[in-house]
Amino acid sequence: MMDLDDTDRAILRALQKDGSLSAAAVGKRVGLSQPACWRRIKRLQEGGVITGRSVVLNKEALGFGVTVFLGVKLATKGRVSLEDFERAVTAIPEVQVVQHVLGLYDYRLKVVARDLADFERVLRRRVMTLPSVGNVEANVLLSEERRDGPVLG
Repeated sequence: MMDLDDTDRAILRALQKDGSLSAAAVGKRVGLSQPACWRRIKRLQEGGVITGRSVVLNKEALGFGVTVFLGVKLATKGRVSLEDFERAVTAIPEVQVVQHVLGLYDYRLKVVARDLADFERVLRRRVMTLPSVGNVEANVLLSEERRDGPVLG
């Protein structure tokens, strides 16, 4: 784990809010010159704290009005079953996140769909036909107040 000071945390907060900011713009927000800010950003990248920058798409604007979290329990366990399931589930475009978890279920999936009928199609024709799928539990997202990212205090 890399030691972070208050300035590093301020840089990370600024980039989390808007990953497209230039080093000069970030520096202005945190009180550093462009070269000093760029050096810190580079150090954070080299230290593995910043692993990339991405664009967050508005799923509703793209026509995906339903988000469902699925808990998936595999019927059979073992390295081959896990690998087969992971390879197959990551090929489904509606599955945005695949998390291998410890607990009641083996996997937690974040699935987007146009509506509930579309989700049912994805569930029946894609998810339930995956290798080793046993039980599946669905939780429909009602609202989301916070986006991804750790709290940087």
